[in-house]
Amino acid sequence: MSQLNKAGAFTLLSVACLTIMVGCVIVPGLNPIAQQLGVAQAASWLITVPSLGVVVFGPLAGKAIDKTGAHGALRWGLFLYGLLGAGGVFLHGTIPVMLNRLLLGGATALVMASGTGLISTFYQGQSRLKMIARQGMSIELGGVIFLSIGGLLATAGWRWPFLLYLVAWLLLIMLMLFVPQPDKVGQGREENIALPPASGSLKIIWFAAVCSMICFFTGVIVIPQRFHDIGINAAQTGYFLSFISLVAVIAAFFLPRLLTLLSDKKTLRLAFLLYALAHLIFVFAATLPGFIAGGIAMGFGFGLSVPLVNHMTVEQSTESVRGRNLAWLAMAIFSGQFLSSFMEFIPGELSVVFGGAAIFALIALACLMPGGRAPAKKRK
Repeated sequence: MSQLNKAGAFTLLSVACLTIMVGCVIVPGLNPIAQQLGVAQAASWLITVPSLGVVVFGPLAGKAIDKTGAHGALRWGLFLYGLLGAGGVFLHGTIPVMLNRLLLGGATALVMASGTGLISTFYQGQSRLKMIARQGMSIELGGVIFLSIGGLLATAGWRWPFLLYLVAWLLLIMLMLFVPQPDKVGQGREENIALPPASGSLKIIWFAAVCSMICFFTGVIVIPQRFHDIGINAAQTGYFLSFISLVAVIAAFFLPRLLTLLSDKKTLRLAFLLYALAHLIFVFAATLPGFIAGGIAMGFGFGLSVPLVNHMTVEQSTESVRGRNLAWLAMAIFSGQFLSSFMEFIPGELSVVFGGAAIFALIALACLMPGGRAPAKKRK
């Protein structure tokens, strides 16, 4: 197998930034962007519809990876990501805008699953765990960078944040220059046809991924609205959300060390305990210092859980079904992001939504406890 150099590793880690970027680049200026695109009554759907796109097109992404290889699928994913993301600025009205965001989610499914697939191809064992932890750090660092830049661009004009989607085309060039084609692309395709999509243990992992994203993105969606109510502007909102992402970078950095002390399941439980704590703090927070305390807990919950479910999926997947299983993980992650939009329908003040998210995190924690009613296990 070809060896991946530092430039290639940097490329794949940079690709990981695009997964959180798909919705978050427009979060700081969400309200004016939604008004200009003609979807003011469905602003939050601009963030969550790409998640639905990942869910809808995820199975196709998995088949594309198994058929053409992760490298080819990633090339197509990066091209479509830049085209659909930046092209959304020229659309207006509910149907064309939401259809564009849905297709953007399909491109994101290709990018996310094939990027992790390439990492799992080039790295093994402890090196793979460290690389996936760095991937998690990159995802959150992307949040730090793109949320901050998105907030600044949103203050300059509602169209400017869409330019950030063109970063995908720069990464496409880097991919072709620095990341070689893995050997034996598509090996095991015939095996895929005869195998079921997942074992019971993988379903438990994906259950945790769904719940993690519901907990995290409930905060991402509701915090800007709460900040708007207390007079915090778009740029400051972007800085705060990027601060949460920075905390998650730190958490992902310590993940490999934490796993030497705790099992993977205990670490997942810790993440949901932190989510519950974060949202309980948000319930009572009335000033920025209170939100900062909650943001630290939420960032640690996210930074521990997302890299871990990636690692656990790779470790429990054979090479022949790895692309498919990673696509299903992408579907689980973005299903949670999409479902988080329904948390807004909890009646009452925004603090009630935070309280509902805290209760949900505790229910997820109970399901992941020994004897909890998580999805039943069954063998491949």
